[in-house]
Amino acid sequence: MTPIVRTGERGIATLTLDSPANRNALSAELVGALREALAACAADDTVRAVLLTHTGTTFCAGADLTAPPDPEAFVALMREIVALPKPVVARVDGHVRAGGLGLLAACDIAVAGGASSFALTESRLGLAPAVISLTLLPRLDRTAAHRYYLTGERFDAAEAARISLITEAAGSAGSAGSAEGVKDVDKALAPILDGLRRASPQGLAASKELVTATVLRSFDQYAEDLIARSAALFASDEAREGMTAFLERRDPAWVR
Repeated sequence: MTPIVRTGERGIATLTLDSPANRNALSAELVGALREALAACAADDTVRAVLLTHTGTTFCAGADLTAPPDPEAFVALMREIVALPKPVVARVDGHVRAGGLGLLAACDIAVAGGASSFALTESRLGLAPAVISLTLLPRLDRTAAHRYYLTGERFDAAEAARISLITEAAGSAGSAGSAEGVKDVDKALAPILDGLRRASPQGLAASKELVTATVLRSFDQYAEDLIARSAALFASDEAREGMTAFLERRDPAWVR
């Protein structure tokens, strides 16, 4: 069963992350399937924009520690979202962790429900948000980046909007995936999707190119170094202890 489901309505192609067994974590399979689906959307003249959403109560749990993607493939996925000549809109009604924030930040527009939560948990695993900095740092408020990169604290949708991780927080706090939360997110998305449907394909592509040019240059300049830095961290003794502790649901050895 494919971890990506594609549907469409009135020029909007919806790509749904559908890997409930690992909470839509970034496995090699999911990254590969999402890249294929995006390429198909780019080649489809009937697609005006892409809506990236999810099943379950988690948008993306970050890297799948049991079947991680090749770092170069994940960087390529983020770059392809940024470079896609069609807008990519994230629809979030659940939790986002670690690498999932890099995926989210690659999107042009993001709306999250009030029950959504976010955390950059890498520092707690002996890692760092290395490659996802390519999409996160151009977007995030710098003071907030310092705090959440270092502490791994969880924050809500209102804070995510305040620090510019997402475009809009929809609705009030509640249970992720609730009927009311879904309604709030879809209501907030309606005028955005209507605006994209009213725009011309050429106008969308040219406008997106203007706002993503700096981000794409940072990929060209820094991606190789960040991939190497990420690989070195994953191979370290501290990271092995951190990931083992996470999978065993215990504190790592360095916790005081």
